[in-house]
Amino acid sequence: MKIKYLANDAHTLSVAEVLDIFQTNADTGLSKVEAAKRLKEFGLNVYTSQKQKSMWLILLEQFKSPIVYLLIFGAAVSLYFQDYIEAVAILVVILVNALIGFLMEMQARSSMNALKEMDIIKSKVIREGKVEEIPSENLTLGDIIVLEAGDLIPGDGRLIVVNQLKCDESSLTGESLPTEKNIEQLQKDTELGDQFNMVFKGSSVMNGNGKAIITGIAEHTQLGTITSLVENSTETATPLDKKLNVLSKKLIWLTLILTSIFAITGIVQGKDWVIIIKTSIVLAIAAFPEGLPIVATVALAYGMLLMAKRNAIVKKLSSVETLGSTSVILTDKTGTLTENKIYVETFSFPEENRKVSIDNNTLKFENGAIEKSQANFEKLRLVGALCNDAIIKNEAKKKPQGDPIEIALLQLADSSGQSSEEFKKQYERIAEVPFSADTKIMGTLHRSSEGNFVAAKGSVEHLLEKCNKIQFGTNIKDLDEKEKNTILEASEKMAADGLRVLAFSYKDGKDIDKDDFLKELIYVGMIGFLDPPRLDIKGTIISCRNAGIKVVMITGDHPLTALNIAKKVGLVEETEQKVIVGKDLPEMKSLTTEWKKKILSTAVFARTTPKQKLDIADIYQKAGNIVAMTGDGVNDAPALKKADVGIAMGLRGTQVAKETASIVLKDDKFKSIVEAISHGRAIFQNIKKFVIYLVSCNLSEIFIVTLLGFLAPAAILLPLQILFLNMVTDVFPALALGLGKGDRTNMKKPPRSPKKDIIENKDWIAIMIYAITITLSVAFAVIYCQKIITPDNKVANNVAFITLAFAQLFHVFNMSSLSSKLWMNDITKNKFVWLAVLICTGFMVLVYISPQMRLVLSLVELPTKVWFVSILASLIPLVVVQLYKIIFSKNH
Repeated sequence: MKIKYLANDAHTLSVAEVLDIFQTNADTGLSKVEAAKRLKEFGLNVYTSQKQKSMWLILLEQFKSPIVYLLIFGAAVSLYFQDYIEAVAILVVILVNALIGFLMEMQARSSMNALKEMDIIKSKVIREGKVEEIPSENLTLGDIIVLEAGDLIPGDGRLIVVNQLKCDESSLTGESLPTEKNIEQLQKDTELGDQFNMVFKGSSVMNGNGKAIITGIAEHTQLGTITSLVENSTETATPLDKKLNVLSKKLIWLTLILTSIFAITGIVQGKDWVIIIKTSIVLAIAAFPEGLPIVATVALAYGMLLMAKRNAIVKKLSSVETLGSTSVILTDKTGTLTENKIYVETFSFPEENRKVSIDNNTLKFENGAIEKSQANFEKLRLVGALCNDAIIKNEAKKKPQGDPIEIALLQLADSSGQSSEEFKKQYERIAEVPFSADTKIMGTLHRSSEGNFVAAKGSVEHLLEKCNKIQFGTNIKDLDEKEKNTILEASEKMAADGLRVLAFSYKDGKDIDKDDFLKELIYVGMIGFLDPPRLDIKGTIISCRNAGIKVVMITGDHPLTALNIAKKVGLVEETEQKVIVGKDLPEMKSLTTEWKKKILSTAVFARTTPKQKLDIADIYQKAGNIVAMTGDGVNDAPALKKADVGIAMGLRGTQVAKETASIVLKDDKFKSIVEAISHGRAIFQNIKKFVIYLVSCNLSEIFIVTLLGFLAPAAILLPLQILFLNMVTDVFPALALGLGKGDRTNMKKPPRSPKKDIIENKDWIAIMIYAITITLSVAFAVIYCQKIITPDNKVANNVAFITLAFAQLFHVFNMSSLSSKLWMNDITKNKFVWLAVLICTGFMVLVYISPQMRLVLSLVELPTKVWFVSILASLIPLVVVQLYKIIFSKNH
């Protein structure tokens, strides 16, 4: 039978029929050979990407800009006046400008593609009887996938096993509530939203677990059908793009004003209208920073690649700017502030409390044996091994798979007596209640030769509510309130030592209700697990404080455990006792001003629900904070989406969390979050620097053309000379600034508001000073050469060109921070800056020694004195600014 897609029929077939059609087995899945064969036949499980722009289209788009239209008009004017050399040169400039833009955009695209390859979603699939993780794109028809809470569903599939499985299909059906799944056959005309025996690509598992057989991949899925209807999508401009556009418009208006003043003055003075037109064109060319948007994109893409190499994958360009503005980090405890390497540290049995360690697979107890609690220990070991989804013996992967606490429980079981694998073979699992953030309990029902057996574990207070008996050694007694309080007090003491505490219970018997087995349980004991704080976390918290970033811990763990860890990592003072517990938090609608202040002044929240996590983020945002939030579970997805920057854990995070977040940490370390924020600040600093550099250079060109138009019309810069400057002495240094490592002091300053423009009022003042200084130095050189050396008009023009070229080139060194040292700063340490200076100087030398280039740019051979004056004058802006910085640093 030929394998085929079951687009709309899979829900009408029985499990056996679907398995038969796809020639697969529910327990063993496909063989690797068969999977490879089907993958070749049906292709990868990816959509035919919305067509990327072709290279030719990208090249053509470089000609779609006001500056190009202006240059074409300038070329037409030159042709009209039979200035053929200038016309051809302008057309060459248009082509070279387009080529530079094309290469930069291709580089940015290449960087973004490299980032996408780092963020590959994986799926659990059964191949040859073993569960293994593979990239979702390698799934094929007939594959058996294993689904757990937090998974993104990688393809359409017919369910063959379900266990309290609920899926969020809101992206497909619009239904806001999770859909409960089963494996029953359905009628042909069943609506998509009512196909309870199917799972669909793009939806997510909210609760429970199950297995499904893949019946559709890529475009042959319900989501693929919808996606294929969308022919094209509109790209949304990032906040940075919008700010750059606003900046460009301001420069255009400034140019129009200056051009109008110059034109009106020229007409009044009776100047030749041809000169007025040409000068106006030059002014317009001088004002427009052609490379600004492209340089910004390259700087962002390059910065994002560096961040990815440092374990932070940024999925959205706009997140970089927001990341640098973060003022509050709401973080989980486990695995972020702590190592997420769980060890069994302490047992607590009724009437006893003992320390335990595992050495060479031998269980060692403090103060010798535990005769009285031996029966409790054996039962607890059994419960820990059965109520467990971790795998520690997996041939496909050397490392254990699963929750660290469950791995520790399996290692505990294997350390003494019967192994966990033998337990699982002896007790067949027939039902389970998965752990959830609401119940805080996991329970499993098993069948053995002696009857049924229930194993349960969870938070102490929640599990005790399900227990009515307690085991003392070999005796079982009724559990009264006094015993419950004794147990709770013991758990409080363990939690106060920074331990994560879980309670364990069980029951056995013949007639246990499969649908309601978590009741009337027998309490057997507690384990205190040690999850030590990360070694580097204390210094990182201090870095956050210095950077004006508040760190808040929000955990589902015990209040005393949370507070203990908070003290160890330096999040709160040793004397701090303030913790807000989830059950004490009022509903958002009834939240008083007093409570809002209390929340904003608290650094530790414990026993919180996902909904409360969302509310806390909302309160901080409404107080004017930019919030970054960490998350790993499916229930964290709403909070990750709500936060200004959602940060998912790459190692232990669910697929839903990673898909929702704007940043994914590859190593789950809190330090990586802070490094990402620092890098985000550095990237924005770089962007700001090259924007100030470009704008000040362009503004100086406007001022020079305007000033020389009044003082020395013969020395006025030509359109080609301006274009050469914009393409060489502007673009290369600007790119170098965009690729810098940033100022080391960026994490010693408070976060900036993302509402502010790239260039603030104080920056405009600095830009005006830079531009005026460059303008005056050029005017000085021109007038000096005209009056003292030679009155030749061509020499005067060349002096203006050379002085401006080198003044702009040296001006890049003025972009260091105001308080930085003269010789050792972030600009002088940037190897790309020195490379840009060498390249630009090389271009200038090449242009001057080439007769053809001299002809095109209207250059003549200059006396040594003229070169000396031009170079000396070009250093004036650098000397003036550096002297000001020296005086400023001494006074501050």
